[in-house]
Amino acid sequence: MATNPVFNRIEQDAQRGYAGFEAPRNVGSERQQPNLGQASAQWSSQDAMTQQRLEDMYNQPPAGPIQTGRVTMDDVIMKTLTLFVIVLATGAAGWLAAAANPALGSMLWIGGMIGTLILGFVIVLRKTISVPLILAYAALEGLFVGAVSQVFASMYEGIVGQAVLATLATFAGMFLAYKTGLIKVTAKFRRIVTMMIFGYAIFAVVNFIYAIVTNTSFGFGGTGGLGIAISLFAVGLASVSLALDFDSIEQAIAMGAPQKYSWLLAHGVIVTLVWLYIEFLRLLARMRGE
Repeated sequence: MATNPVFNRIEQDAQRGYAGFEAPRNVGSERQQPNLGQASAQWSSQDAMTQQRLEDMYNQPPAGPIQTGRVTMDDVIMKTLTLFVIVLATGAAGWLAAAANPALGSMLWIGGMIGTLILGFVIVLRKTISVPLILAYAALEGLFVGAVSQVFASMYEGIVGQAVLATLATFAGMFLAYKTGLIKVTAKFRRIVTMMIFGYAIFAVVNFIYAIVTNTSFGFGGTGGLGIAISLFAVGLASVSLALDFDSIEQAIAMGAPQKYSWLLAHGVIVTLVWLYIEFLRLLARMRGE
């Protein structure tokens, strides 16, 4: 009986006088003898209760993802909202700092861009998921977004609001397209998009260096047709990347990934959203041609 925890509990309860059991006690120098008939009835009652408890445990539904510590959609949504709030809060700080001191604003958006690039590689290459690093990335990303948004807003009136609406509309559209099956993420589709993302990332770094060296606003293409085409391609690539994020979330849930992976999935969604927003800013600015 010692090998069954349920029965161990019963035995311990009986020894302590718990649940109707009367524990032995000393009266003077004599030990009081238990009533055997009463004890027999109590054991029968306890056996019935134990059987009922076993049946109740057997009839309980199987443990779900929450009980087993696995990723759920609610987890991903809540973690995404948490990171989004951090981005908004630090973004407001970056916006105010850039508005009050343009030189500081330039430092924030350039430093934020380089910092998020380095920190992003650290998060991806780590063997374990670090929640503090993901939170730090969101804070640094917010400073970058706030500062660069203020720079664009000072140059192009109303452009920030337009970029925000375009980003939200694209997110909603891509989500509907993915859920309705209009866009299907296959292994081949994922490989192609991933290679395109890596290729564009290399181009973006080269273009950034070129823009600094030549002192141009947008680097290759400027505000001409080539520049607008580049921005359209970037917006399309960032939009399609959202489908990969949605598919990654569904796959993680289906495979029963550990709950901590919800932070990494939320991080991916926020990174793509910010990327899409920045590309919309650049596209709208190029289209104005100022």
